[in-house]
Amino acid sequence: MARRRKRKSRRRQEGRRILEHVPQYSIESGEDKPVTAARKFIQAEGILPPALLLVKRNEHTTDRYFWAEKGLFGAQYVEENHFLFPSLRVLEAPAGRELVTVASR
Repeated sequence: MARRRKRKSRRRQEGRRILEHVPQYSIESGEDKPVTAARKFIQAEGILPPALLLVKRNEHTTDRYFWAEKGLFGAQYVEENHFLFPSLRVLEAPAGRELVTVASR
């Protein structure tokens, strides 16, 4: 049987590009659940939003979380719905303006 290619969502790809410009922190979950480890790390380090946390669960699995003004979210949700987060709109606007100026030349 032929294997079908997975369709890539343009909205999600755009969200992924926007998240590349956000500060990233890599941590290990240790004994805690990944989301608990992320919350403890944010509290201990005093991290200000927006931030992306990569929490290593074990040698094969890494969970990704986005720290926003509204709370802690799964990174995949944020990629798909990046327009709902005001802190990401600030990062998105300058890039959009640059594209407009390049196109108008």
